[in-house]
Amino acid sequence: MTTLYDPDDAIAGLIGQLATLLPARDQRLATAESCTGGMIAAACTDMAGSSAWFERGYVTYSNDAKQADLGVSPALLADHGAVSAPVVAAMTQGVLAATPLADWAIAVSGVAGPSGGSDDKPVGTVFVGWQARGARPDVIRYQFDGDRSAVRRATVLAALVGLRERVDAG
Repeated sequence: MTTLYDPDDAIAGLIGQLATLLPARDQRLATAESCTGGMIAAACTDMAGSSAWFERGYVTYSNDAKQADLGVSPALLADHGAVSAPVVAAMTQGVLAATPLADWAIAVSGVAGPSGGSDDKPVGTVFVGWQARGARPDVIRYQFDGDRSAVRRATVLAALVGLRERVDAG
């Protein structure tokens, strides 16, 4: 019998780990999401008691929202595009600036598809960023396969795995 990998089980497991690690360190998380539309925040708040470690989430799908809610500069968006490492880094910085009680920020922006890709940033291109308060942003570019749903779920999983690794290292 073949056991299929279930990303939803992996996400729930990571949330369980974060629900132990972050409160033990008296730390809180805030998110800024574009392509996932709040899925990371939803995964975090699916667990009862998450208010002990999850502060808030921003869904900044449009460039206007990135500017208004997170302080991302119009010039940065014009020069690099919303789906870029510099913009995701600015999003993590904006989350921490807007959320003084948060110790960690996650930000994501990508091309979930089925359209909207380009030669430079094809469908499935996603930038995920993490930042601890007082540290520099850390942004990684991913190229995920699959349909829109698969890209978005893979993004949530990558964001949570990356946070888990960074909380452990910190």
